[in-house]
Amino acid sequence: MRDGRENDFIFVEGLRLAEELAATNLEITDCFVTPEFARSERGAALLGKFAHLRAATLNENLLASISDTKTPPGIVVLAKKPAVGRAVLETALKSDEAPLLIVLHKLNNPANVGAILRTAEAAGASGAILTRDSADVFSPRSLRGAMGSAFRLPLWTNAQFGEAVEFCLAHQIKTVCAELSAQKTHVEIDWTGAKALIIGSEAHGLAPEEIAQTDESLIIPMRPPVESLNAAVACGVVLYEAVRQRTALSQLTK
Repeated sequence: MRDGRENDFIFVEGLRLAEELAATNLEITDCFVTPEFARSERGAALLGKFAHLRAATLNENLLASISDTKTPPGIVVLAKKPAVGRAVLETALKSDEAPLLIVLHKLNNPANVGAILRTAEAAGASGAILTRDSADVFSPRSLRGAMGSAFRLPLWTNAQFGEAVEFCLAHQIKTVCAELSAQKTHVEIDWTGAKALIIGSEAHGLAPEEIAQTDESLIIPMRPPVESLNAAVACGVVLYEAVRQRTALSQLTK
């Protein structure tokens, strides 16, 4: 279960992430804490929210044996996974006039996946699609990187690349990918309409036939000899350009 491969449950560690979980409507099934955690002010307050559970108290060594981190954080919580899928994203788009989606294609670094979801939620994205062979968004490392965003952001996981593109086409969402040979920079793309930003794998990006399926491509200008940015950083740069454009448009139309 700790590795995120259990179909129905997520494994949550740490005070901050457990607090984020407690603020959701997800069903929490089990809680394990150390005596020191239970005696702390924030720990006791959090356990008060889990009053319907009988939290098991474990010593630090025992908790360390089930922990995914080098330093056990004092609390481990098990909960039912949030609902994911095409239908979840469909529902989210019904209330969004100009959707902004993220499509992650074969990103295999769970920390990057988590960081992107956190940035996407912060930037007001409508949701995210993760294709097959991407890192598990509910693995412990991804959950720590997302810091609660994976609980809240509408997600469709395990999609085929073609399904993601078809979904965007069906909802009149223009697809934009990052490509080193693109002719436009990220600030020259019009982000005020319905858009989906597609990020390819850290090592290989998108294949030529995948790029051909998208509507536009962009490049982020960089000074040599740097040729590329970390996927999460690149995604953040582009998303906040979209935020800048959309904020400017909303101010003009007030």
